[in-house]
Amino acid sequence: MDNRYERQILFNRIGDLGQSKMRNKHVLIVGAGALGSSSAEALVRAGIGKLTIIDRDYVEWSNLQRQQLYCEEDAAQKMPKAIAAKNRLKRINSEAEIIGIVMDARSDNLDFIFQDIDVIVDGTDNFDIRFIMNDFSQKYGIPWIYGSCVGSFGACYTIIPGKTPCLHCLFKKVPISMVTCDTAGIIGPAVQMVAAYQVTEALKVLVEDYSSLRKTFLSFDLWNNQHTSITVDHAKMTNCDSCGESKTFPYLSFENQTKLEILCGRNTVQIRPSNNVKLNLEEIDKLFLKHGKVERNPYLLSCQLKEYRFVVFKDGRVMIHGTNNIQEAKKIYHSLLG
Repeated sequence: MDNRYERQILFNRIGDLGQSKMRNKHVLIVGAGALGSSSAEALVRAGIGKLTIIDRDYVEWSNLQRQQLYCEEDAAQKMPKAIAAKNRLKRINSEAEIIGIVMDARSDNLDFIFQDIDVIVDGTDNFDIRFIMNDFSQKYGIPWIYGSCVGSFGACYTIIPGKTPCLHCLFKKVPISMVTCDTAGIIGPAVQMVAAYQVTEALKVLVEDYSSLRKTFLSFDLWNNQHTSITVDHAKMTNCDSCGESKTFPYLSFENQTKLEILCGRNTVQIRPSNNVKLNLEEIDKLFLKHGKVERNPYLLSCQLKEYRFVVFKDGRVMIHGTNNIQEAKKIYHSLLG
């Protein structure tokens, strides 16, 4: 295997020194879905020394269209993604240390992992976790690379604590998105494009070529042939609670997290978003039509899914009837509302 990385070493921005640095670096990927699995494979093939991958979900048949680490056997066995990813990655590169953690990433259970991380790669599917990652990034001074995709659209942004605007600066508060892969679908090339940008930025951090990092917020729509790169330096806020002069890391505190509550005797889980919002029920109505029968009044919208009834209130609250399982309810919630 002496010439395993020969072609990569020939690229003079990496070279022998960069390859040696990568061998001693530790990458954390939160989320082992489409983006996370693509980034994990590329980084392990590139020769990183250690990878930790965290995911709460298991492999389903609908994942196989775009989540390239997994196979039909993983879906048939409902194998946890973090374990399926670890098993596959070890077969790709036996020299890499791979840690797969089956866990719901939260602010109260992630703190232990950041002690020796060199870069964080976003593989999540919702902004609750992204804002928690953003605060941990700022707290420990670890670069992290945001990525998202839905339909044929994708976006990527590299955050360097102390230098660039953080995610909180850009979005101000957790956005409530009504478009997800479950409502708008997704094409594989959009995933691969975002992952390519994320992995390239991660490699720059790992070989310590910080001057080559992209300094813009990148977005694209592959189907409509659109590509945008926006300078966001002006968005950095000195009073940002996550990265400003008086940091409080708000998304690591309980009051700023999504609240989940089992409603006693009703076989129902209620979910409240972390911030006060006003939802457009008419917009949600259009998105939910293909999932089941939708009923709406001026105050709430109800959609009957196969096994559950999903009720959305204008203030952002959601009731998922048909389960007392909080993890199942969260999965349904994020698949439909982002």
